[in-house]
Amino acid sequence: MDSAKRFYAILIPSVTVFFSSACIMILELVAGRLIARHLGASLYTWTSVIGVVLAGITIGNYLGGRIADRYPARRTLSGLFGAASVACVATVVLNNQVGNWFFLWEMSWPVRVFLHVSFVFLLPSAVLGTISPVVAKMALDTGLPTGRTVGDIYAWGAAGSIVGTFFAGFYLIAVMGTTAIIWSVAAALLVLAILYCARMWVLYLWAAVLVLLMTLGMAPATWAQITGSILAVREPYDPNLVYGDETQYCYVHVVQLSKEPDRRVFLQDKLKHSEIIMGDINNLQYPYQLIYAAVTHHLGDGRQTISTLTIGGGGYVFPRYIKHCWPESRVDVAEIDPGVTQAAEEAFGLERDTPINTFAMDGRNYVDELITRKQAGLAVPQYDFVYEDAVNDFTVPHQLVTKEFNDKVAQIIANDGVYMLNLIDIYSEGFFLGSIIHTIRQTFSNVCVVSDIHDYSRRSTFVVIGSNRPLDVESIFGPLKSSHSLWILTADEIDKVVSKSGRVILTDDYSPVENYLAPVVRQNAAFTLAREYIQQGKKMEQQTKWDEAINFYEKTIRLYPPAALFATYKKGQILLRQGKFEEAISISNAVLANNEKQGTGYSTAPLHLNLGIALKALKHNSPAQMHFKLAIEGYRKDLEREPDSVVSVGGLATALAWTGNYDEAEERYRRAIELDKTNVEYSFMLAEILTNQKRNDEAKQVIKDTVEFLTKTGNQAAVEELLKEYETAKFRQQQ
Repeated sequence: MDSAKRFYAILIPSVTVFFSSACIMILELVAGRLIARHLGASLYTWTSVIGVVLAGITIGNYLGGRIADRYPARRTLSGLFGAASVACVATVVLNNQVGNWFFLWEMSWPVRVFLHVSFVFLLPSAVLGTISPVVAKMALDTGLPTGRTVGDIYAWGAAGSIVGTFFAGFYLIAVMGTTAIIWSVAAALLVLAILYCARMWVLYLWAAVLVLLMTLGMAPATWAQITGSILAVREPYDPNLVYGDETQYCYVHVVQLSKEPDRRVFLQDKLKHSEIIMGDINNLQYPYQLIYAAVTHHLGDGRQTISTLTIGGGGYVFPRYIKHCWPESRVDVAEIDPGVTQAAEEAFGLERDTPINTFAMDGRNYVDELITRKQAGLAVPQYDFVYEDAVNDFTVPHQLVTKEFNDKVAQIIANDGVYMLNLIDIYSEGFFLGSIIHTIRQTFSNVCVVSDIHDYSRRSTFVVIGSNRPLDVESIFGPLKSSHSLWILTADEIDKVVSKSGRVILTDDYSPVENYLAPVVRQNAAFTLAREYIQQGKKMEQQTKWDEAINFYEKTIRLYPPAALFATYKKGQILLRQGKFEEAISISNAVLANNEKQGTGYSTAPLHLNLGIALKALKHNSPAQMHFKLAIEGYRKDLEREPDSVVSVGGLATALAWTGNYDEAEERYRRAIELDKTNVEYSFMLAEILTNQKRNDEAKQVIKDTVEFLTKTGNQAAVEELLKEYETAKFRQQQ
């Protein structure tokens, strides 16, 4: 065979294996991004993605070799590329479905992540893996030299993997987004299938189906979003989604939690980063931001200007707060993702012409650049405060928590400057928290730690504060402690958690932060499952399946003790409905006693409400009134911390109604309905209050409005429950 014929004989197989290998790597990168929306981008996620894709390729290579020996190459490749196209579309559907498979929620976190990835991406990896052996057999059948041909096929496959990796990572994900990439890869695979065998009619049928599914999966029209959600070719339709975009680093979306006030939450993948009430930048929503603010106000008191750097912009809530309080100050933000800044501008209130300086680079790169300029004799800012807001419980940029980085931060802050870092950990585990504290101590002579809630065993947010100036924590946080349940760690508590961590100093060479956070990830998984149990319990309540509902609430109590108060409250409500007042009193008192013993600081208002109702039913009026009073006091304190907590607003309304304060109860119920129109209990209770006051027309209107809303959203079970309860209440009133 002459050289020209040899070239063309190897060209088609080489291009084919190049393309299939590129598709595998594109899918691998996309897999990590898609899974992150459900499970976060942790060490578990990427380990599972890499392992599952490699397993799929292995299985595919094994099967492909046997397929190549039995069937003609060209028609076989056409079928395999067509199957790969179908498998790609299946990943979109499965990814939207697997996250809701309840049996996975009850498994350990690593197993759940692994199985989720396997269900979604093993099939397309395996199908694409079958192609290389078939292509190699096709090339060898032309009579080309064996060793050279196999080497060429391997080389072109490796080259395709490299190109696919860089093309997806540096270009496709930022330009198209992950879901659009999968649709595009599915279409490209189908085109190649048709090129290999244009006479295979089933490919054209699949082409028509693919075009329809792509339209439903990508078209911006509302009808396409709703229909696509039903068919699971796109994520569930959320009418409250204000903004959504795929960036080079994550999926950024902004969701409106309520309209009055306009409360919004800023999410990166599955993790909440910021929350804001639009137009009210002074109303900080997160405790760690309040801690940042307390330190800044105390140490910056009396100063006209300060200079601050925030590492990790997110929703830009705190930088905007600083700029509002000190208008003439220098406020810098190092935010590596321009897409995050754009989202903050589009949907989170950041002004497009903001005086805040944004540097679109990694926080460490920005600090390195400042030090380089400083060493060159150039003018650089000396920051009074540096806030690090780039750490969460799933992903930690390890380069921003090491001793080397802390030493560099010390070079860009003033002599009396302060460095603050917020992180998430469990005190009783404390590997991450202790190592962070011990590492910061190597750079700063004074270190203190504050948390949002005093609980040794619960996942909590901690703020570690480092400075070379003395820090009087009681003076700094005294005013804040009166309204928030802050936990200022004592010197002994700090030493204990540092000892628990083994006094590790995190360095650029040794920073196993993901391993240290494993207990937090596991507890977060338990919290997520507990939340799902509670949702399932509420669903069973709507269907009047009381025993099943109680079963879910009891599972919640066993799985996640911090949710025991709320789950016991919900269980108690069912017992009250069933007339089991003594049992409701017993379980409520038991949990209250345990809560007081543990000193958790959790709100006990719901349990006091249940106790008041049960005691009232048993004619124990005096103790009942005492518990109603405690419930009202507790709910009012809860609302000081979270003014728009629908649970607290509705609970307060109920407690007020039982004490005869119908005017405020009515006002609170209307607010609760505004916050959550799907909760029929609030509509029913408001209607009953109005009926008791002979305001029957208003009561009927409340029921009518709620029924119309629930019918429109397809919640017929809730409609039936509401009407049944209302008719029963009217009967009681007539009696």
